[in-house]
Amino acid sequence: MVKEGELMAANTLNDRLTAAGKKLVAVVAVVVGVIHLLNVTGTLVMSTLTLRVIHLMAMLVIVLLGGKKAAPTLAAGLTRAALALCAVVCSVYLLFRWESISTSGGVTNSTDVIMGVILVLVVIEATRRTVGCALAIIVAVFLAYPFVAAYLPGVFQGRNYSVSRIFGFLFTTTEGLYGTPLGVSTYIVLFCIYGAFLSEFGAGTFLFRLSTAVTQKFVAATAKTAIIFNLLIGMISGSAAGNVAITGTLTIPMMEKRGYTPEKAGAITAVAATGAQIMPPVMGAAAFIMAEITGYSYASIMKAAIIPALLFFATLVIICTYEARKGGFDIYQEGEAKESLSAVLREGWYYLVPIITLVAMLIVGYSPFKAAYFSSLALIVVYLAAMIAKQRGVSGGLLLDVGKKIVSAIKKGALDTGSLAIACAASGIIVGVLSITGLGAKLSLFIVSVSGGNALIALILTMLTSIVLGMGLPTTAAYLVLASVVVPALVNMSIPLIAAHMFVFFFGCISTITPPVALASYVAAGIANADLNRVGWTAFRYGIVSFVLPFMFVFSPSLLMEGSAVSIVTTVILSFIGTFAIALAVVGYFKTDFALWQRILLFVSGILMIDEGLVTDIIGIALLIGCLALNRMAARRTNTNKAEGEHA
Repeated sequence: MVKEGELMAANTLNDRLTAAGKKLVAVVAVVVGVIHLLNVTGTLVMSTLTLRVIHLMAMLVIVLLGGKKAAPTLAAGLTRAALALCAVVCSVYLLFRWESISTSGGVTNSTDVIMGVILVLVVIEATRRTVGCALAIIVAVFLAYPFVAAYLPGVFQGRNYSVSRIFGFLFTTTEGLYGTPLGVSTYIVLFCIYGAFLSEFGAGTFLFRLSTAVTQKFVAATAKTAIIFNLLIGMISGSAAGNVAITGTLTIPMMEKRGYTPEKAGAITAVAATGAQIMPPVMGAAAFIMAEITGYSYASIMKAAIIPALLFFATLVIICTYEARKGGFDIYQEGEAKESLSAVLREGWYYLVPIITLVAMLIVGYSPFKAAYFSSLALIVVYLAAMIAKQRGVSGGLLLDVGKKIVSAIKKGALDTGSLAIACAASGIIVGVLSITGLGAKLSLFIVSVSGGNALIALILTMLTSIVLGMGLPTTAAYLVLASVVVPALVNMSIPLIAAHMFVFFFGCISTITPPVALASYVAAGIANADLNRVGWTAFRYGIVSFVLPFMFVFSPSLLMEGSAVSIVTTVILSFIGTFAIALAVVGYFKTDFALWQRILLFVSGILMIDEGLVTDIIGIALLIGCLALNRMAARRTNTNKAEGEHA
């Protein structure tokens, strides 16, 4: 009885501890969100390191105390609290100690090192808890390198480093924990807040209605609704799996009602959600980091991504269209249209204002983070104006409701940044080790050696590595690791910097639909109540062009908007024709079914046209025309035989 009573008391204490932690997390989220908003406007001026220290401290508290599940035991709850306390103590210590370190030329003492060791270990543990074991193990391996380098063979051999040198560097400089990756996450939080604003103020419902109204009179209307909805929601959610979770509950059942199998409905949603990460104007956190690492403006990143992204979605749209025609489902019938586009726009036009503001500011050259801030302000203003017009005046209830939505959006945006910030901090450890030890150059040399200096082999190895890492890591973390380790090797092989980064970025994204571990496909399968593997392989098939495009734009710079206007226009036109051929090869249908050998020729035709070169273009076009002509003839024969059979 005593033991049972003690257990109940412990459980009660754990519940109270969890509840208190949740309240603390909510307060921390709002405070850190406000700090970031004030910082981006210049109202609150902080040094780079100060802002990053506060940011990481807040995010560690959020992820350690704000887990989705309550701690199973009192001991587990106390462990969470202890880890969060360590994060706070180490961070506050650095805030007070930093001035002395900077004025002394970076000289550290034993306390600095101890604090650094503690915080690095806390970050690795937080990474394990939030991002997963894969990234935590990768960080641990890289962290071990400086202490075992002297014992390694070949190119990886180096001198050993002291604990004080490594952890002092990682803890007290802006090249380790507080390096570029974490710095970018201090701005990504603004996009998360912007997305939360759109969600809190009801933009999600409007965007779904808009997607439906735009597509409802087309063949494969529901599939195209899912595609457009995912594209729009991609500006709210930063991950493919997150996109699927938001959109799938609406789009997958809708597609199933129109004749799609659960596997196809899930696959279409997963591929569309994945593609949203590579489509400008908002391409996910990895794109912001790419701009920071490469030194290219975000507008330049958008410019480079636009054609490959459009080709990706063009292929998916064509696949959906011909899947519907082949199966005879999801085809518009006169009188089926339910809600007119004009009615949707009349009711929710104000939701377009912040989106247009965001795109316009990005195009004219504003930083993406200021664009997100001013777009959020625009949303609040137009929403208030619309509500005042509907109510014919201002009321206290309206102002209170708007105030609650603002606070909720700031809180949600900060909470949503938690796991991403931890992944960035973990990646900062890797980047710091690469920097201080010279391991990055050694890894580049190793890749060049393994590939024999052949760029194509190096790209294939990079592709496989990207996909494998993407199975266990979020896109951003996978990109950060590969950008630090692999990209320098590709650049040394004379591959353009932007092409090398885009290559890694693309494969990091599409790993979410690449079996055997395809996170976006698995989320979609769960919603569709379908077989995981069937959804995964169907999504892989629908997104097959995405495995071709990165190789093509490396060797065809025009796809990244590099080169003369004539070259770019010609490449774009032929590439779209090429994606049409690939899409037909995937579906296996035009006017009637293609034979297997024709589908193979169509796929080859598409690749030849996407690739730059007059000879390959001519061969590709000839193959496409030949396959289409044979298909038309086969369809006519089938129709003639059918008519004769009916007549007889």
